[in-house]
Amino acid sequence: MNLAILSAQPATLAETLSIFFGYALLAVFAQNAVFTRALGVSRLVQLVGDERSNSLLFGLLQCVTQLLLAPVAWYAGGAAAAWGLGPAARPLVYLGCIAAVSAVEMALLYLIRLPWQRQLLRLLPLAALNSCVLGTLLLGRTQSFSLTQSVGFGLGSGVGYLLAVLLVTEAQNRLRSQAIPAAFRGMPITLIYIGVLALAIYGFTGHTVLL
Repeated sequence: MNLAILSAQPATLAETLSIFFGYALLAVFAQNAVFTRALGVSRLVQLVGDERSNSLLFGLLQCVTQLLLAPVAWYAGGAAAAWGLGPAARPLVYLGCIAAVSAVEMALLYLIRLPWQRQLLRLLPLAALNSCVLGTLLLGRTQSFSLTQSVGFGLGSGVGYLLAVLLVTEAQNRLRSQAIPAAFRGMPITLIYIGVLALAIYGFTGHTVLL
């Protein structure tokens, strides 16, 4: 009997990992927060135009935040539902979770000396409190994700946002070209570029645009 239990454990672990990575990949590509749901676009546009901020550090901070936040918010959301709190209270519950996780991250950043400590401390509130993070939590709840699915989707959303940040940041030199009409330079051409990428990813995932 013990052998049967032990033999069943690897299959359960493999299934859990399969679900985790499956939902992570889903969030990176098919359900990318920026390109398919427009979550965090305003923060993205501000970030790539700010030369004082390191886009890579911002994206990594958001990945870590969403990975830590996913299980906390999943348990908190379940507890809120058990206490009879309706959907209208979910954003407040999740904002409390974001505040708690951010406080822990900030304390760790103060304790652990890192080369970019000051910049990380400045970027943490921006990486934690934006529509991408809150929207990911609300999506997970409305779609009744399990704990494994929520953690995978949270990590994937963070990685997908990091991918979007890097793609838009890398394109900034080209988007400053003098060949672009003056009326489109700056935010307009950035939004057009994001829209074109969104259409490309939309088509990559098997959708077609009806004309």
